[in-house]
Amino acid sequence: MGRAFEYRKARKLKRWGNMARTFTKLGKEIAIAVKAGGPDPGGNTRLRVLIQNAKAANMPKENIERAIKRATSKEMGDYKEVVYEGYAPYGIAMLIETATDNPTRTVANVRMYFNKAGGSLGTSGSVDFMFDHKCVFKTPHTEGIDLDELELELIDLEVDEVFADEGEIVIYGPFEAYGKIQKYLEDHNMEIISGEFERIPLDTKAVTPEQRETIEKLIEKFEEDDDVVNVFHNMRENEAEE
Repeated sequence: MGRAFEYRKARKLKRWGNMARTFTKLGKEIAIAVKAGGPDPGGNTRLRVLIQNAKAANMPKENIERAIKRATSKEMGDYKEVVYEGYAPYGIAMLIETATDNPTRTVANVRMYFNKAGGSLGTSGSVDFMFDHKCVFKTPHTEGIDLDELELELIDLEVDEVFADEGEIVIYGPFEAYGKIQKYLEDHNMEIISGEFERIPLDTKAVTPEQRETIEKLIEKFEEDDDVVNVFHNMRENEAEE
């Protein structure tokens, strides 16, 4: 297995503090997709997958429909996707993905979290080069699907890895290949459970248990902020977790 598989196995996906926060963040992502490509999932490929992501997170149908409707109303703020880069204590690189209608507020909060923890907010490009930007799709591992054959078929789409994980097939590819992979799955009637983006560290950095505790507190601070969608870092997981 390759690096994406090992990364997925090791990473603890404590992305959301509670269900309400999950729905808030998904609602913002849906709003951005609607603003960019319209409210019809049939003609908006990104929205189509986000609806599947929301269903996978058990977001009620009414909430999804409300998020789409709100995105087309004049009262809805204009959300933008902004990525912040910086360093946590002990030299751990961090990428903070946000969806915000007020970048001034968001950057002030991000800077405050870094500063209070003894880290620092960096400039654009300061740590981005330390991560691979990937898209990742999940589809059911149904009987009759040969993983080796599927991987061979997806090579032309620049797919990096295809592997089975707890009854699902996980497909990793470059960020830019998102649309092509989605189209392949839909054209072959393969159900898309979710389609997301991840930033995989090219290398990881070991920390002591005490240092890990400090860094995890900072990660929790970011994840509690409603503007934050994802937090990625290059801290090595515990050996026992790998």
